[in-house]
Amino acid sequence: MNPPPTQDAAKSRPKAASWRVRTALLVLCLFAGVTIWVTNSLLTDRFTQNTRNRAELRLALYSGNLLSELRRSAIVPQLLAKDPELIGALNSDDFSQSTARLISFVEEIGAASLLLLDEGGRTVAATDRTRLGTSHRNSAFFVNALRSNATLFSVTEGESGTNRFTYSRRVDSQGQPIGVIVVEVDLHKFERAWAGISDAVYVTQSEGSIVLASEPRWRGLTETEALARQPAQGAIERAIQATADWTQLPADAYFQGEAVMRKDVRIPFRGWRMTSFTTYASVREKVNAVLALEIMGFAILLALAFYVVSRKSAVRVALFQRESVELRALNQRLQREIAERERMQQSLEVAEHSLAQSSKLAALGEMSAAVSHELNQPLAAMKTYLAGARLLLRRNRPEEALSSFQRIDDLIERMGAITKQLKSYARKGGDDFTPVNMIDALTSALSMMEPQLRQRQVRISQILPDDPVRVMGDRVRIEQVMINLLRNALDATLGVDNPEIDIILAVGETATLTVRDNGPGIENLDELFEPFFTTKQPGDGVGLGLAISSGIVNDLGGRLTARNGHTQGAVFEVQLPILNEDVEAAE
Repeated sequence: MNPPPTQDAAKSRPKAASWRVRTALLVLCLFAGVTIWVTNSLLTDRFTQNTRNRAELRLALYSGNLLSELRRSAIVPQLLAKDPELIGALNSDDFSQSTARLISFVEEIGAASLLLLDEGGRTVAATDRTRLGTSHRNSAFFVNALRSNATLFSVTEGESGTNRFTYSRRVDSQGQPIGVIVVEVDLHKFERAWAGISDAVYVTQSEGSIVLASEPRWRGLTETEALARQPAQGAIERAIQATADWTQLPADAYFQGEAVMRKDVRIPFRGWRMTSFTTYASVREKVNAVLALEIMGFAILLALAFYVVSRKSAVRVALFQRESVELRALNQRLQREIAERERMQQSLEVAEHSLAQSSKLAALGEMSAAVSHELNQPLAAMKTYLAGARLLLRRNRPEEALSSFQRIDDLIERMGAITKQLKSYARKGGDDFTPVNMIDALTSALSMMEPQLRQRQVRISQILPDDPVRVMGDRVRIEQVMINLLRNALDATLGVDNPEIDIILAVGETATLTVRDNGPGIENLDELFEPFFTTKQPGDGVGLGLAISSGIVNDLGGRLTARNGHTQGAVFEVQLPILNEDVEAAE
């Protein structure tokens, strides 16, 4: 029979139970705090992302409407400048019907107003009759329009401080300027629409000054100057008052639910940009509502915990003892898992080192094979030229031999360029692209392959356009692709009685170079562009030519495809984006 517990042991049991109760309550409070903090973070991120998405969508809609209005009004001056009645009125100085005609146009066009100026800059017809007779001799839209035969866009400040947006075009009669037609675009309707939303929106031109804004005080200022004014009203009033210098905050700032989100988008028109500011107030309200429900739930749970503790203290003591045993077992299991993880970590480090070494060796082998493949063609050509030069020197024809030596020098420079481009095959980019004439590149590639083609007696047929075909790229890399395709076509016709290679250069939406041969064709098209895949005999190739060519064409924004011909042979097509006139003029 066990002896009865002593008085000290009896007193220590309630103290231990009380300590465990306080610990459990503290753990519950900590868990509630962590849960509330995690919920606050997750919901804040989620609602902030929703607000950001709505702001981006709204900004895209506003910028699209603004650009549509500008483009729609841009064609009006060109049409009105050719109107026979307006031209006749300027020639006869009879403008009695001109104003009525402009009024009939403005209702159909939807412009703010239309003005017809004579050669001296005087308003002779206008949809706003109060502006008849006013002089615009020194206005930018009049002076610039007389000097140009194109439709010009101007932004001028009006008398009330608002900006006027005008398209102007010169009116000619028999090759001589007789006046100017002016179309004022109503962009202020967008400002009035923006005033009804909670966002602050403004549009800046390329110089950085604000031309349209939901806050009238911002017009004509830069962004820094406009925000320094701190307007008393507007969608971001609370954010400006809550932060002493909020312009120093990041683009997406959040401070106690009163900060703002800044979003901007580029408008593809004369370097304009549209910027909006959206408040985070709604985000904080939604998050607080969810947090209030969580706090209420934890409060109820805490009350139930106190009730259970007070009613079943004995059960809790037994539960704590059982949990202690489980925790010790869990601790031992965790220690074993930690030791196992440490062993696995050591094994993983060894495997990583081995994998890194293997990757280095693989990259080194691939680069060595690529260099061997790409330098094989120039070396073969150099050997041919050296043999020809030796024969010419024996025949006492040094001038022609010098020509062969010059070609050898060109090939050496080309080998240096090829090795440089092979480095770019291993790591993307690095060189700037320039306009390349595909016809010149094809001529250079054929010159490079001339000795092999002459030796094999292959018939080459070319279909080329009369005008230059320009693309944006690197000429050396484009020639490298052409040489690889010609070399493959030459190898494919090795066992053919009458070898033929057709070269077609077509121009459409893209520049398409087609190389067709009359060989046996390709059996496995799926693995054709894989590195080290080749159909040649061992020693004749390493299978990197088409893989390198495909990578080069992809870097240039095009694509390289292959297929079998309808009757015989293989067909390779290189499609590259055509260089349009605007990009070429900018270059």
